[in-house]
Amino acid sequence: MLNRMSAGSRWRTRPDGRGKVTGELAYLTDMAADGELIGLVLRSVHPFARIKRIDTAAAKAVPGVRAVLTHADVPGLNRFGIVVRDQPVLCEDVVRYIGDAVAAVAAETEAAAREALRLIEVDYEVYETIASPEAALKPDCRKLHPDGNVLKRIRYGKGDARSAFDRCVCIAEETYRTSRQMHTYMETEGGLFVPGPDGRLTVFSPTQHGRKDREQLADILGIPEERIRVLSSPIGGSFGGKDELNVQPYGALLACRTGRPVRIHNSRTESVRAGIKRHPMTIRMKTGIDAKGRILAHQVSVLADTGAYATLGGEVLTNALENSLGCYVYENIEIEGVSAFTNNGVSGEFRGFGANQAVFALEGQMDRLAELSGIDPWQLRRINLRQMNDPGAYGQMIVPTDGARQVWEAAGASPLKREEAERPGAGAPAAPWLKIGYGSAVAMMGTGLGKGIPDPGGCRLSLAPDGKLEVAFSYEEFGQGLLASLELMLIERFGLFEGDFRMVIGDTDRVPESGSSTAARTTTMMWLALGRLMPEFKARLAEAASRMTGRRAEALSLGRGGILDEGGALVVPYAALAAAEQANGRTIECVTSASFPESPNGDFANRFLFVQAGTTVKVEVNELTGRVRLLDQYHAVAGGPVANPQGYLGQIEGASGMALGFALTEDAAMKDGRYLFHNLDSYLIPTIVDQSKSMTVEAIEDVPEGDPYGPRGIGEIGSVTLAPAIAQAIWNATGVRIARLPVDPAELQKRPYYLQEAVPTR
Repeated sequence: MLNRMSAGSRWRTRPDGRGKVTGELAYLTDMAADGELIGLVLRSVHPFARIKRIDTAAAKAVPGVRAVLTHADVPGLNRFGIVVRDQPVLCEDVVRYIGDAVAAVAAETEAAAREALRLIEVDYEVYETIASPEAALKPDCRKLHPDGNVLKRIRYGKGDARSAFDRCVCIAEETYRTSRQMHTYMETEGGLFVPGPDGRLTVFSPTQHGRKDREQLADILGIPEERIRVLSSPIGGSFGGKDELNVQPYGALLACRTGRPVRIHNSRTESVRAGIKRHPMTIRMKTGIDAKGRILAHQVSVLADTGAYATLGGEVLTNALENSLGCYVYENIEIEGVSAFTNNGVSGEFRGFGANQAVFALEGQMDRLAELSGIDPWQLRRINLRQMNDPGAYGQMIVPTDGARQVWEAAGASPLKREEAERPGAGAPAAPWLKIGYGSAVAMMGTGLGKGIPDPGGCRLSLAPDGKLEVAFSYEEFGQGLLASLELMLIERFGLFEGDFRMVIGDTDRVPESGSSTAARTTTMMWLALGRLMPEFKARLAEAASRMTGRRAEALSLGRGGILDEGGALVVPYAALAAAEQANGRTIECVTSASFPESPNGDFANRFLFVQAGTTVKVEVNELTGRVRLLDQYHAVAGGPVANPQGYLGQIEGASGMALGFALTEDAAMKDGRYLFHNLDSYLIPTIVDQSKSMTVEAIEDVPEGDPYGPRGIGEIGSVTLAPAIAQAIWNATGVRIARLPVDPAELQKRPYYLQEAVPTR
């Protein structure tokens, strides 16, 4: 069991922990500058409309207003998008969702800026809202984009699934639906944009990929990338929602137009309207097994609502389809996925990246097949689990892993599984209308961006002028514990000492291209990049010390405070070595441009490196109110060596909380392209009160002999298995099957015959 006691001395205070706990740490949206202006964005009030006229004359006349910008004022490319540049910076002809930006204002005060927004006149020709992906796919539906309303369509097959169903003894067929979920990070989107006297623009803005932001902003402003510096860390939460540009284009444009610093910070209402959400999906599955429980045929159809623009919708669909096959083997497969454009906001990257929706459906299929066949649900999973050297979901070569079996066995031996086996009597409810249920689920999810997608992992090691050993990546710290993991790696694996080194992240002027802080990739990439670079760096330091002292480089090594001789005595402090090298016009710097490992075969975006999770839960269902309480949970996670015990545990705990909302409460509901809420007062996020009082995390660190990939990222997989496990537990308690998330309490409400007139409330 992973906890503070089992971790021992490896349980360390996070480098950024004190600042966060005390409030001393300044997030990027906390920053201010002398003479700053306040920036605001005018967004569309219609989900779908043509812009006939924009009049900004009255807005420009408001005292204190320093700039009012429309599409005509964008000097470069009036488009952005992390994959496809399809989203207007400022809409020139059509608005496609109520968050679309039409104009931007900078003023001396927020009041003046808001008055200017109020006075901007926009005449629209309103179109009929495309409120669902089903409507978007109709032949007579108006096109949202020149190429139509389909962002991406994927088909994959193996064998002949349709004829294989004739040989099946049990067939389960069901349609699953999942909701739109908000990231609800504590720090909403924002930033400070500061033009310098040298013509450079400095951007302080929370983002998961500062270098990608710089690239896009340069195109929008029509200037070279070198004239933009992006500082992108620390961040007050992201979960995928800040991997795409949000307010940065408007702050940058306004700062460059006025020549003064501009601060923009979305209110929660603005974040609701314009922020990215998790894709709602409709997933139809038909799965058949033979008499022994082996899956002979599996058909999957996924329809995703990607909203108005592409962002990472195509990539989310690809990952959802891969996870619709999960950690099982199939004789025959037929899968199809469509990501459709609608006027329902913008859906994009979100923790789990499509796996949450797909695994909920797949594990539901396993439960239905178990009920139909009479085979124990947990044993049915074991019958179909992939083996050590099986290929990936699409037949691609993957890193050998026995993780599926490992997590299945660990979860099967968990205290909750034993408690379930001992029923009746174990965990008896306090009242007859309270039902206790147990549920389990397993999943296998790839890390990294996938084959064919640029997935860099650059690192730079250098001896700084002040004598610090500087370790630089372009990743960001947004609460996931990246700095703590990196610190532990440097100390434990590479033999550096606390106080001797400095970690540099999230500053495009000082870091190499390491790629996005996403897809559970950063821990693995830091491990691999440092493993490749550190021997060379240590050798360069020893050679420099040899030049300075006349000693043999082979007899020197890195130690606390500087270079040591064979006996462990300090020969040259790092500061003295740095000064000597600088005096001789030399620098010590090593750079690598490693990339995330990918499969040598397979199709676009197939994963190569996988992690697995097995989860068991205990719930209480109140049949009077329909309320579901999570009482206990167990997670077995096969993610290779644990780089940071505290961070590992924190990732699973945090992911569990997010998954609990996905399962039971969170739904960013819309009607006709408009959100039915404007703040967090009616969007139900689980609190600490809703979490189970007990949670056990088992880290399975074993990997096949010779595996070179080190620790895997587990931040995504931790959010994937809880919802299907809760769904099975509800069925176990009540006999009600769950095919839609979040769970509707009305489906679980009953009035048992034994209740009298007076019914206690709970």
